[in-house]
Amino acid sequence: MKVVIAPDSFKDSLDAAGVARAIGAGLAEVWPDAERVECPMADGGEGTMDAILAASHGELRRQVVRGPLGHSVEAGWGWLAESRTAIIEMAQASGLQRVPTDQRDACRSSTWGTGELIAAALAAGATRIVLAIGGSATNDGGSGMLRALGLRLLDADGQALEEGGLALGRLARIDASDLDPRLAEVQVEVAADVDNPLCGPNGASAIFGPQKGASPAQVQALDQALGHFADLCAQLLGDDVREFPGCGAAGGMGFAAKAFMGAQFRPGVEVVAELAGLDALVQGADLVITGEGRFDAQTLRGKTPMGVARVAKRHGVPVVVLAGTLGEGYQQLYAHGIDAAFALASGPMSLEQACAQAAQLLQARATDVARLWQVARD
Repeated sequence: MKVVIAPDSFKDSLDAAGVARAIGAGLAEVWPDAERVECPMADGGEGTMDAILAASHGELRRQVVRGPLGHSVEAGWGWLAESRTAIIEMAQASGLQRVPTDQRDACRSSTWGTGELIAAALAAGATRIVLAIGGSATNDGGSGMLRALGLRLLDADGQALEEGGLALGRLARIDASDLDPRLAEVQVEVAADVDNPLCGPNGASAIFGPQKGASPAQVQALDQALGHFADLCAQLLGDDVREFPGCGAAGGMGFAAKAFMGAQFRPGVEVVAELAGLDALVQGADLVITGEGRFDAQTLRGKTPMGVARVAKRHGVPVVVLAGTLGEGYQQLYAHGIDAAFALASGPMSLEQACAQAAQLLQARATDVARLWQVARD
């Protein structure tokens, strides 16, 4: 018996590795001699770096960088020495969790710290950078990241702009003469699960600005500022990528990566699955168990269970989902490679209780799944 355990994290309770361990412990109660392969997963958001490093035995490196509002933060980045691949998780340096709720400011927050992590990767000799851009606190079009890598953004008086997306409305000239030349030699892949353009009603500011602290008036001002930034970038580069799907991801970080780094966009779960070697792990398996905190119709939009199911179905392996909750429309996933789904709660409980007991609940449900599987096979 071989079981591959490939879950995402359960937000506010367990990281993906912790979820996998709990499921494995539950299976062991019924199948003590089974081969249990734990492969923590993610979809490009928070936890992507940890999942890749756990699965690939990569190296975690740390660096003090500039946080979203200018304060110093210690951020991690991943290094896969054999392939000279750097894993940069934007949330580490520029994430929403770095800013207290009452201090969130989409107008001033900056991606500068993410640029510092990219610079560290270039200094280490990276030939490939995987940029996971979920969970950002920023709406600056990736301008802070580019400035940390040498780009100069100047106002009409030739002075450097202050950081943040709103200041881009006063941008008069872009000077790329000092942009790090090593960017031209590195392959950049953006791991994201959204396809928004940079501007407009479905753009970065309109869709994601409010959760980062922007008022309706600020959303409009930010959208105009990003549009102005895109105008000047198009003049400089001779190509306008603002409408490219994904350029609105992470407050426009996707735009900067596409325009100045020639980045390729891939669903985050596909990138993680590749780096973790999930396809090879699933070969010869009898069962795959995956999971996430909330399993519903939105999972179809590239979330971890959907990506895991695609891999498993290529090998004809059944897939079971263990989720914190089963939300509206989750049954739709049964037509897309998911064979069964179970919620964790064993009775009425609050969200706080469920989060606190997540490991025990996961272990119990995994035991239940194994017992049911055993009865069905017998």
